[in-house]
Amino acid sequence: MADNHTYARPYAEAAFERARETNRLDAWSEALRLGRDLLADGQVASFLANPRLTDEERFAFLTGLFRDAGGENCLFAGGDREGANFLRLLLEYERVSALPEMAELFEQMKAQVENTVDVTVKTAAPISDVQKQALVAALKKRLQREVRLAVEVDETLIGGAVIRAGDVVIDGSVRSRLERLSNALVA
Repeated sequence: MADNHTYARPYAEAAFERARETNRLDAWSEALRLGRDLLADGQVASFLANPRLTDEERFAFLTGLFRDAGGENCLFAGGDREGANFLRLLLEYERVSALPEMAELFEQMKAQVENTVDVTVKTAAPISDVQKQALVAALKKRLQREVRLAVEVDETLIGGAVIRAGDVVIDGSVRSRLERLSNALVA
């Protein structure tokens, strides 16, 4: 049986192409992110899986959730023809559960087109705005992309930082350095 990533890919690609054609990347991105967040609650997925519900009832339920969470202008709130058709298609082919993966794939495609990268930095202690700016500048130069930085404090780190930018991981933590030293001494 295929996983949700396999199911999600063609839908994410179709949504992305349509969003580019209509110059609505941000609207589609926001709607898919909202869908991911709504489905993170297992209760929503359980309700949608109820075999007694018709697709119309599921559609009304979903559009109501999107309207409540994202407002009337949300692409999936029911008022936008393309957004409504997309939701109906997901319901018809029982792919609503793949919305989180669709959102992830869509964001990857969007970042590539916009030449951006999301970077997460885990540090042992909070860093200043000046340090963040310096880090963004250095990463921008190294990765040749615009950088969107998120900083997390991880108290389990002894010191240093771990930087994740897509598939690139730069581990400058003291723990990692101590492990490398330990391995070198044992070898």
